[in-house]
Amino acid sequence: MNIGEAARRSGLPTKTIRFYEDIGLVPAAGRDANGYRRYGEREVHLLHFIHRARSLGFSVEQCRELLALYGDRDRASADVKAIALARISDIDRKVAELEAMKATLGELAKRCHGDERPDCPILEGLAEGEA
Repeated sequence: MNIGEAARRSGLPTKTIRFYEDIGLVPAAGRDANGYRRYGEREVHLLHFIHRARSLGFSVEQCRELLALYGDRDRASADVKAIALARISDIDRKVAELEAMKATLGELAKRCHGDERPDCPILEGLAEGEA
């Protein structure tokens, strides 16, 4: 299949597929006589794997590790689990940061009258770095 069909089936834009090939995340596709890229089921499966991993927030380098483990039949599942648990830890940290941001903005918004007056505790809080 061509890159457009591979993109459709994997859920990735063609530009992203080319980028992943350029950085060696996935092997470069074979070429037809006319120079067009050709993809098979295996390549589409790997692209879909990467798409799913990226949608869960794994970095390109983590995807590289996961792909290596996926292709290694002698892998230890503990290695895969360690990567997943590290990602969960990253997510927990980001959730805590977002909750703190939400609380700060909520407090600033609560102090704001939201009327026609020019004084605004939100802008003052941003300027002064209040928490």
